[in-house]
Amino acid sequence: MTAHARPRAIVFDWDNTLVDTWPVIHEVNNLTLTHFGLEPWTLAETRQRVRKSMRDSFPALFGDRWEEAGEVFYRYFAERHLDALEPLPGAGDMLDAFDAAGVYLGVVSNKKGPYVRREATHLGWDRHFGAVVGALDAARDKPARDPVDMALAAGPADGEGAVWLVGDADIDLECAANAGCVPVLLRPAAPGPDEFTQHPPALHVPSCGELCKLVLNL
Repeated sequence: MTAHARPRAIVFDWDNTLVDTWPVIHEVNNLTLTHFGLEPWTLAETRQRVRKSMRDSFPALFGDRWEEAGEVFYRYFAERHLDALEPLPGAGDMLDAFDAAGVYLGVVSNKKGPYVRREATHLGWDRHFGAVVGALDAARDKPARDPVDMALAAGPADGEGAVWLVGDADIDLECAANAGCVPVLLRPAAPGPDEFTQHPPALHVPSCGELCKLVLNL
């Protein structure tokens, strides 16, 4: 880890990187599946299968009715997501510390942009981010580099220090590779021997608090 310099910018995934949203995602996803006569998923299946944006994942699930399914999903989601929103431990303090240290921060999510921005505002975190980019905001969604470029547009120009992309899933590490960022895995469990073979993380940190200490000590 000491081989890395302090990043000039950090782009975060949102769901389950900064906030715990698995319960509401699981509930709303299953409501949508059953609405269209499909079998609900277990929580383990939801955690494994929910990665891509809706426009990249729903056509395979719902065929020609995927846009209708998207409307159903977000109708359920809009009713629940703010009440169910929980910051991950240490996330708020970490963002405060990075702000104070002058590290530019952005968000790239595969949740629709208006919902991510509403959640950031609800938590009072919108002040931390130069840009909060969600699905459909850019020409392509994560793992393409387009939303990362958009998130960084208001940030510092190329200079000393790399851009880190921090997330909890394989799609985040792939996006980091596509965007030329340092891929950072943020989750309690260390990578397994057969995980992330195509796009391995450069760093693994188990918590927001540990990420904060790592960056500020560089």
